[in-house]
Amino acid sequence: MSLRQPRPRPLPVPSLWPYSPSKGRTQRSRTRTKNTGRDRTMTIVPVNRRAFIKSSAAVTAGLVLSPAIIGRAEAATLKLKCSSSLPNDPKYANGRVYYDNLVKNLKGNGLGEQVEVAFFPDNQLGQEIDVINSVKLGVIDLMVSGSSISANLTPLVGTFDLGFLFSSFPQQTKAFDAGAAKPIEDALLKGSNIRIIAWAYNFGSRSVLAKKPVKTPEDLAGLKIRTLPNPVITECLRLMGAAATPLAFGEIYTALQAGVLDGLEHDPPTILASKFFETAKFYALTQHNFSPLAIYFSDMTYNRMDPKLRDGFLDAAKKAAIDTRAHGLAVEKEALAALTEKGVTVAECDREAFKKRVAPQHENFIKARPESKAVIDIIRATQA
Repeated sequence: MSLRQPRPRPLPVPSLWPYSPSKGRTQRSRTRTKNTGRDRTMTIVPVNRRAFIKSSAAVTAGLVLSPAIIGRAEAATLKLKCSSSLPNDPKYANGRVYYDNLVKNLKGNGLGEQVEVAFFPDNQLGQEIDVINSVKLGVIDLMVSGSSISANLTPLVGTFDLGFLFSSFPQQTKAFDAGAAKPIEDALLKGSNIRIIAWAYNFGSRSVLAKKPVKTPEDLAGLKIRTLPNPVITECLRLMGAAATPLAFGEIYTALQAGVLDGLEHDPPTILASKFFETAKFYALTQHNFSPLAIYFSDMTYNRMDPKLRDGFLDAAKKAAIDTRAHGLAVEKEALAALTEKGVTVAECDREAFKKRVAPQHENFIKARPESKAVIDIIRATQA
């Protein structure tokens, strides 16, 4: 007697969107599409990072193994993930502001129903160094952050972190338009498979917030000041006189509370939005770094997009960056006034003394990375 073999069960197809409504609340804001009048939802999704990475890996494997899935995904709405380390603040957090502008410009380009961007603020997908590596691998599509974090992958990007290199954000834009950004973009793409698809501004220059007044390099001596985990910025603060202390952004608040840190260096809106002023009350306007805000885009995502859709998306991304620049310039002064109202002493300092101490950093960087000289020369030759 022959035994019938059971029919094999089909393998489950991985979901293209790994978040179920039952896993935490989602924040939604409803808008109406211009062309159809139907409601569309833009979503800010709280998510468990471990579950996200696991499900994203499953999706990637499924897409590689199942060409048919790719065809269906391209025909449907393209879903992208955008990460920011900053809080979900629509006024003072550059990540949320850029995201809102991106959604607006996608709709303006007629792509509101073809591209859906989910926003993950407040380190939901991990610390910045983990996220930038996930962008490199194509697990995360978009990241809004300063240029500094990508210097850990491509050291030439650290050129923009040199102390007192830029004199203002408008001067920075002119220098980028004159060609200073192109070698950096090319190096990051070649070395890390990450595209910078637009440049905006961090919302103000970086200055020092501390638990005691700082007016001179001598006042900064010995103070444990948090810096980005980036060797160029860390070296800048060390030359300024601080005991520079690299630390992930998500660990700053508790480190200030615990006394592990005496302060940090950042822009006014970020200090306000993240409530760092609650434990440090003196803000010295060193303005040692006008940090550019980069819009990072995975090259893997770029290459799998339909060319026509991609062109419209990139255009919307650039328009969103321009809108975000204007917003950033406007809110810096507002944030300084708000910090004053919350009891922070905002004071001028001896910038020239700090600048003089940091000056050797430029030449040392050029010696270590000769390819940076052309970029630095363009920036120095550009007037505000």
